[in-house]
Amino acid sequence: MEHAVWAAQDTTAPQIEAALRAMLAERHAADAAYVPARVLNLVLVVDREWRGEVLNRLERVGRHHPSRTILCAVEPGRTTLDARVTTTAPARSGEAAPAVAQERVEIACGPGHIPHLDTIVDPLVVTDLATVVWCPHGHEEARRALLRLAQVVLIDSLDEPDPRAAIAQARRLAEEAYVVDLAWLRTTPWRERVSAAFDPPRRRGELGRIDAVTVRHRADSVVSALLLLGWLASRLGWEPGAIAGVDGVLAGRARTRRGEVALRLEPDRGQDVPGLAGLTIETASGTALALDRGRGGLRARRRSADGRERRWTVLGASRGEPGILGEGIRQALLRDPTYRPALEAAGRMLA
Repeated sequence: MEHAVWAAQDTTAPQIEAALRAMLAERHAADAAYVPARVLNLVLVVDREWRGEVLNRLERVGRHHPSRTILCAVEPGRTTLDARVTTTAPARSGEAAPAVAQERVEIACGPGHIPHLDTIVDPLVVTDLATVVWCPHGHEEARRALLRLAQVVLIDSLDEPDPRAAIAQARRLAEEAYVVDLAWLRTTPWRERVSAAFDPPRRRGELGRIDAVTVRHRADSVVSALLLLGWLASRLGWEPGAIAGVDGVLAGRARTRRGEVALRLEPDRGQDVPGLAGLTIETASGTALALDRGRGGLRARRRSADGRERRWTVLGASRGEPGILGEGIRQALLRDPTYRPALEAAGRMLA
């Protein structure tokens, strides 16, 4: 890779924007095949001391890397702006293919800049591209300021220790922008496998006979479990009731056309990564489907009405925690119509 760097202390947003344009002109004048990526803006607001951890996560997103990343690192006591602009493109050896570059703008700012952070970032985003705002360390005031510029808000509802507050925040943000929730994306392989399990025509009738669902999750991943139950409820027309906690287990019921479905959320102390550990779906006819996290994929177990059991492994079913952020950036360019209904159903369970 080839890198070009510009840096300045006690600078301004117009000076940073001018440096970006100058770097682009210089690189293109030196090599006409040099072009900047133009797909997505990502604006991050982070605590200065955790900047490196966030950048390490971004390095692992692979081909889903944003075109232009604007990282605002908040440093207590700072009153001026320092900036560093880096462009990165593949090194060329004479071939005709274009060298597509990614741009990163790092701004060191202070708490006093937060209320009007939108005026600092506005000249730096590439116009006519989707802009995503991500505040992994809180900074709610910064997120509110940046909503004027953003079409997408990236959140991780697992960052909020209170599931009720996490769901309420996601619902509030969804009224102002398109929300990509990493807690929701962690349920993707489970939703895909459940859908596939009931997709054959001979098994679709079992959907109407589901009478119990148990979701196993890491202790701090209640929101992911709630969203999975909310997805089932919204897709199958259930009316979920309130859930209550007893000895660390959440339980409740949902009304269906035929009766009720018992809902249960169980923490799994052996789960070492955020998200779900497993789920079991049982029907009134005696059939059951269980999926559990395992090495290399999900371990599946199906029990038929006559008691016979079949086991197999769904290879490569999970994207793994390192791939969640990259999937979140990709989802910013898409629109998932199933998240909002699942979120609303989860909110009713916590009412």
